[in-house]
Amino acid sequence: VQLQASGGGLVQAGGSLRPSCAASGRTFSTYAMGWFRQAPGKEREFVARISSNGGIVSYANAVKGRFTISRNNADNTLILQMNNLQPEDTAVYYCAASRSGVGGVSVTDYFTWGQGTQVTVSS
Repeated sequence: VQLQASGGGLVQAGGSLRPSCAASGRTFSTYAMGWFRQAPGKEREFVARISSNGGIVSYANAVKGRFTISRNNADNTLILQMNNLQPEDTAVYYCAASRSGVGGVSVTDYFTWGQGTQVTVSS
């Protein structure tokens, strides 16, 4: 599977963005999916994950209540709805696929990654 992330951008604090991740191939529905982010000078960190059938989701504490992960297996799309964005959310956001049915919170739980989309939040 190949992943292509898009939909980042520049927004003021309190604003919203909705990055998406398009997957190629017919096996998207068999993979759990995750979003990670990496700010300059920092390690890549977990943001959210969703199981292969969309029934299980989990979030990092830093984004819980503000971000929502969802997927559409019919059109091979992963979405991250981000509300009430804050300057500390500024990072490159990556989507990733996991062979595990529920994914994980570590980068090593994922076997393929999209190229990333930049999210910048101004104060």
